[in-house]
Amino acid sequence: MAHPLTVGFDLDMTLIDSRPGIKATYQALAARTGTYIDADAAISRIGPPLEEEIRRWFPAERVAEISDVYRALYPEHAITGTLAMPGAREAIAAVQAAAAGAEAGRAIVVTAKFEPNAKLHLSHLGIDADAVIGSLWAEAKAEALREHKAAIYVGDHTGDVRGARAAGALSVAVATGPCDAEELRAAGADVVLGDLTEFPAWLDGYGAGLADASA
Repeated sequence: MAHPLTVGFDLDMTLIDSRPGIKATYQALAARTGTYIDADAAISRIGPPLEEEIRRWFPAERVAEISDVYRALYPEHAITGTLAMPGAREAIAAVQAAAAGAEAGRAIVVTAKFEPNAKLHLSHLGIDADAVIGSLWAEAKAEALREHKAAIYVGDHTGDVRGARAAGALSVAVATGPCDAEELRAAGADVVLGDLTEFPAWLDGYGAGLADASA
């Protein structure tokens, strides 16, 4: 029996535009701690783990503590201001509609974001992923992608490309985050799309190619 198609998706700037909420959370963190944080600069670097950004504004010995404060502030300040990226729901639905024999496709989210907060975003926006795995970045994403037998990983950052390649998955990149199309190609993306609105048509073509190859 054919295995169901499983596609992994990054979260921030791939499925959701979390910049307004992240900016608001950094502003709340600055007010809480009395420490200056350039929130506009911070949201231009979305992708890597939170601790990398916190380290820019706080001494090393406080990074873990302040990261916990940020994550506690996040649900109040970040969820309602975040929007789905164009085509996000349709991309998830396209995967779940793809069938291999009697098995429906599976769409999973693999993200560096704290998993409970990632799930809050998806629930609020009505994006129905089959699994959500958080706190994984770049090559570490390969752990979850291999565990779930993902054939494709979709992301907006060169770190997502590295994660896909480490997992042996096809890297599909969308130029909707901090990395432009040229950077994504240079990092080794197999496919570069403008945004997720192009994904269902691409997936149809990918599936047709697999069917032809197995005929």
